[in-house]
Amino acid sequence: MPQRSPAPNGVLDTRLGVSDKVNTCKTCKLKLADCAGHFGYIKLALPCFHIGYLKHTLNLLQCICKNCSRVLLSDSERKAILKKMRNPRTDVLGKSSIFKKVIDKCKKNHICPYCHTPNGTVKKVHGAPTLKIIHEKYKGRHMEGEVEALVDSLQGAMSLNPEISHALRVAVEDLLPTRVLELFKGITDEDCEVLWVSPLIGRPENLVLENILVPPVPIRPSVAMDVGGGSNEDDLTVKLLEIINVNLALEVNMSRNPQTKTIMEGWDVLQSQVSQYINGDMPGLKKEIGHKPIRGLCQRLKGKQGRFRGNLSGKRVDFSARTVISPDPNLRVDQVGVPVHVAKIMTYPEQVSRYNIDKLKARVLNGPDVHPGANLIRPAGENSFVKSLAFADRKRAAKGLRIGDIVERHMEDGDVVLFNRQPSLHKLSIMSHQVKVLQWRTFRFNTCVCAPYNADFDGDEMNMHLPQTEEARAEANMLMGVHHNLATPRNGEPLVAASQDFLSASYLITQRDQFFTKEMFCSFAAYFGLADEHVDVPTPAIIKPVALWTGKQVFTCIVKPNRQTTTFVNFEMKEKNYDSTKKMKHFCPNDGWVAFRNSELISGNIAKKTIGDGSKTGLLYVLLRDFGSEHAANFMDRFSRLCSRFFGMHKGFSIGISDVSPSAELKKMKYDILNAGYKKAEDAIKKYEEGTLELRPGCNLLQSLEEILNGILGKLRESAGQEAMRALPWSNTPRIMAECGAKGSPLNISQMMACVGQQAVGGMRIQDGFVNRTLPHFEYHSLTPGKSAFVLFYHVHMCVQCEV
Repeated sequence: MPQRSPAPNGVLDTRLGVSDKVNTCKTCKLKLADCAGHFGYIKLALPCFHIGYLKHTLNLLQCICKNCSRVLLSDSERKAILKKMRNPRTDVLGKSSIFKKVIDKCKKNHICPYCHTPNGTVKKVHGAPTLKIIHEKYKGRHMEGEVEALVDSLQGAMSLNPEISHALRVAVEDLLPTRVLELFKGITDEDCEVLWVSPLIGRPENLVLENILVPPVPIRPSVAMDVGGGSNEDDLTVKLLEIINVNLALEVNMSRNPQTKTIMEGWDVLQSQVSQYINGDMPGLKKEIGHKPIRGLCQRLKGKQGRFRGNLSGKRVDFSARTVISPDPNLRVDQVGVPVHVAKIMTYPEQVSRYNIDKLKARVLNGPDVHPGANLIRPAGENSFVKSLAFADRKRAAKGLRIGDIVERHMEDGDVVLFNRQPSLHKLSIMSHQVKVLQWRTFRFNTCVCAPYNADFDGDEMNMHLPQTEEARAEANMLMGVHHNLATPRNGEPLVAASQDFLSASYLITQRDQFFTKEMFCSFAAYFGLADEHVDVPTPAIIKPVALWTGKQVFTCIVKPNRQTTTFVNFEMKEKNYDSTKKMKHFCPNDGWVAFRNSELISGNIAKKTIGDGSKTGLLYVLLRDFGSEHAANFMDRFSRLCSRFFGMHKGFSIGISDVSPSAELKKMKYDILNAGYKKAEDAIKKYEEGTLELRPGCNLLQSLEEILNGILGKLRESAGQEAMRALPWSNTPRIMAECGAKGSPLNISQMMACVGQQAVGGMRIQDGFVNRTLPHFEYHSLTPGKSAFVLFYHVHMCVQCEV
């Protein structure tokens, strides 16, 4: 059998790809299809700087003497810092701040306290084509001795070339990688600890590269070309070949032609190639037009397409689906409706046992096209082949099914799946649900679960993943199940809770004037009763002349449907519509005091504070805290089923133009309020023009006018809105939604019915955007309310009367 031939320095053997199934690897003796590859290295002819650690290299060089390699601190300072660094209580942040102080102190010490040699500033040369570090050895008063020594040594050269004397003004010492390596090797172990470098794990000399690590072929695969039989090599492979060629040429020059200029040029090229291998976007490198930078090691790690974000934190996976979401209040909060089309494609590998062999035989007979069916069979044993049921004899395959075989069956009801909506901003953005296979083409789930996903149904899409092992299913169900994540870990408040239509329905059902006959009450019980749950019919609230049950009794049955239920809820709280001025609690005129006694609703209208999210005093929190997540989830299941059918079959709930159209009385009242406000604004403008306006603290005359007008016009909307809310009948749908907290507020209603009002930006009225006016159809220097965005939204004849 042919063996794999060795490559130079253990690298770059791309002749045998991963697809080779015959040859073996000489290192691990495995077949090349199974070998993960092995690292090699290239020994550099001369050391080079590591571009990734250049900043740390500069910091260390700044802190040590460029003659004796000792840290530029006095003995007492060095011992004090060493004691702090060795203190086991000092954490990483503490050591980082200590190291910053060491750098600052060393920059100020220009004379080495041990060998008394002057030291200057160490910096990188900006704009140089390669990495270059210099030491300003001849700059500053403390360097006068070094300058004199340099001048003495260059007397002969200066007599021949007078320009050298001018160049001495900017003379610096070039710290080559060989010099830096020598200095780093001379740093003592104690000084390493002072400089926050471990003397055992990573000495400072490791920051300078003497060898280049070469990744195995699977990390830099070659892509075979259809035409000509060649291949396209990876960027790393190409760059490694260039490094080998430059390195070989440098070795030859050093041995045969030892000229300083030639060696330095080759060394600069080697440094540039090594830096590009590590970082393809090396700063300062001249980029050729039309050639994009190579993908170096840094580019393969960072960014959206890098290893961490693209291949580790998030990646393309099998057994996943994505489609549009839609609501379904008939599903439990822990269920997700999955289209049959998805259920046929996403499969689960179920192992055949004596308990499920009959079920799996039926799945095999159905095949891949009929749900619930199966797509593949993986027989047990080493020399077995996968059977595809799309082409196999399914009757024969079902008959030959044995215990231990694995059947890739279709997704079915009760399977555990992970459900996720992007962007995943917190832990509850991905939770596990149980599958309910349904018709049509969308994922469906209970709208109580919208809040943790931040989902709405205006075209949102969500992802679903099917775990492939029993351990993964159990882990997902226990750790990520909706039942176990009803409350947010941020502050413990319920997050999976009722919203919008559910709140409106509960508010209407629990009103004092809601009475239902026995037929209606029993139909409600049939709506919300779970599959295996009995509902006890309580004694009617009114017996004669007709037996009638109240809406509060309906809600009581949702919390405690029968005598066997051990849920006894006891609490009292204020709802949003509670009249706090009269303080009558159970006898509140608005019925806003919610009281439960042994799970029976005694008083109050159920609205957002009781069953909505974000409340630690409501019914959901009490159920979750005292009786567990299962009782809370069952309550939400019953409640959502009832509310959807209550609005769909018994009481319609819609909004139209007529709901926000003001009556003749309201229009007259609105006109009077706005007219009075406009008169106050005109009086203030008149006083401003006469110069008699009272100045506000810290304001000039114009600023005082703006503040006064802002206050007058801001109150107009509030006054008009209050009158509009008072004029609305109780049955008005926008008012119901605003009062129960389902959607909107009195401000929205007042803006629809009365006027949009004064618009403010940053607490101020709209400023002049054109020349001395806000919009081109206003007069110059106009001070009227309309010019600064006091918006009127009502009939034209009113606008004419208001002169706007």
